[in-house]
Amino acid sequence: MRRQGCSSASRLLATVGGLGYIGFAPGTWGSLVGWLCGMLATRLMARHVVEMALIVSFPLVAFIAGEAERVMGRRDPSAIILDEVWGMAAVMLVLPWVAASLPLGLVAFLLFRLFDIAKPAPLRRLEQLPGGWGILSDDAGAAAYTILVLWAVHAINS
Repeated sequence: MRRQGCSSASRLLATVGGLGYIGFAPGTWGSLVGWLCGMLATRLMARHVVEMALIVSFPLVAFIAGEAERVMGRRDPSAIILDEVWGMAAVMLVLPWVAASLPLGLVAFLLFRLFDIAKPAPLRRLEQLPGGWGILSDDAGAAAYTILVLWAVHAINS
């Protein structure tokens, strides 16, 4: 019985309260939640708390996504969107100056979705990692690409 409760909880968390079951572009909805969470967190949390939250949440999100994948019985189901939430929030948390600007935040959102959907090398390969690690790693890579592009543009314009 306890395992069933854990399974239900992991599915609920991985689909972000069921938002992942929206039939149209669930990853975009998850990214939007991450964008909003990142915008709020940069305003409400101390920098060291933000950094610790990113570090601690990565394996936790991977575990939750992997457990939900197991329960749902198929590889990387599109309803699992907690990985998009984490990836987009990571962009905003790593670059607080992006989170402070609505236009830059929107550019970050679009770049993250582009990298997450297109999966340039080696993101598609990261996706092949087992369980939740594969589910989350390609989104972490999309976040890293987004951060690098925004940081480079910022450095060039400074």
